[in-house]
Amino acid sequence: MSLRLRLTIVAASVVAVVVAAASVTTYFVMRHELYSQVDNTISQHAGRIQQDPRFAFSGFGPFAGDYTALVGPKGQAAGAALPVDSRVRAVAGGADGFYRDTTIEGYSFREIVAPVPGVGAVVVARNIDYLHHDLSRLRLILILVSLGGVLVAALGGALVSRATLAPVRRLTAAAERITETGDPSERVPEGGRGELSRLGTAFNTMLGALEDAIETQRRFVADASHELRTPLTSMQTNIEVLKQQERLDAFDRERLFDDLQREAHEMRDLIGGLLELARGDDPRIAKTTFRFDELVERVLERAHSRFPDLTFDAQLEPTTLHGSSDRLERAVWNLLENAGKWSTPGSSVEVTLTDGELRVRDHGPGIAEEDREHVFDRFYRSAAARSLPGSGLGLAIVREVAEAHGGTVVAEEAPGGGAVLRLRLVNA
Repeated sequence: MSLRLRLTIVAASVVAVVVAAASVTTYFVMRHELYSQVDNTISQHAGRIQQDPRFAFSGFGPFAGDYTALVGPKGQAAGAALPVDSRVRAVAGGADGFYRDTTIEGYSFREIVAPVPGVGAVVVARNIDYLHHDLSRLRLILILVSLGGVLVAALGGALVSRATLAPVRRLTAAAERITETGDPSERVPEGGRGELSRLGTAFNTMLGALEDAIETQRRFVADASHELRTPLTSMQTNIEVLKQQERLDAFDRERLFDDLQREAHEMRDLIGGLLELARGDDPRIAKTTFRFDELVERVLERAHSRFPDLTFDAQLEPTTLHGSSDRLERAVWNLLENAGKWSTPGSSVEVTLTDGELRVRDHGPGIAEEDREHVFDRFYRSAAARSLPGSGLGLAIVREVAEAHGGTVVAEEAPGGGAVLRLRLVNA
């Protein structure tokens, strides 16, 4: 069952319940009012007879058409031939009066039985066939009105649901077309107000994010393919040369093996960086609470071994973080490796951790102003870096890890020369 049909049924059902309740209420209110009018009239008639029993045999005035009978204490009756039963005789004997409906010779009557001092009781009856006829007509009218109201509600519900669900139909059609074509560049109109307009806006926002993600993925694959092609081509060339090793002396063969080993290391680092970037902000990555300053100390020990001709000066403030310690360790190592790569032998690298911000400052040539806003882009390598080993993914991984932890990373010119990279983690 479609949503439109369900809305129509719900609207018709609600209106049906409301109209039925209103019709039943109207019917019983009108019935009560009509009976009250009859009861007031015959009650006044009975009251006149209680004051003067002779009035029971006068059929003129506002009580014309009423049937009256006087009943003695022993049940003897005078006047109209109205039925006298035990209840009537009880009133004639001193019991309280009452109203009732009765049928006489196929006609419906409304009766009042009231005590008459010194006489017994009086019975006043009025034909109410007209009242039943009026109530029957009222029931028919209310039924027709109810059915008409339900029909109008169903038609109105269908029209309203059609208009209301138009944005949903557009969203559905757009989703189906995107599924068929695989192109998320389509957008749906965002007109109107309320939740459905917000739904359209949210849907377009989602499509925009999906389009950006697909475009990022395409660029990533294209860039990765380009970066992988260079070492693969070089390795293929060296392998082709090695096939002719009988023409090479021992020195050339050794040099080729060294090149192959270096290129294999570059491939390993490049593939590792690609895998790290592909992980992104995976929610399945385990996160723990740990001491970030102790993590930086461990990475500094590796940096000492990797760059023995450099001095690493560290000032680390105790800092507790909640996140992925493995990914943050990789980010810190990339910062220190970048600083070590650009530092001249014998210089120092200053590492400071305060207020949740890690600062790594080197005394190398620094980062050109035009390169600072690009050094964290994937595969970006400045003109000065192209002669050095590397894949251009190290600082991109740092930014990816920082953003995954709600932080930022920036590159600045250090006072006196060199560069300072600031990794800010907001949950520290």
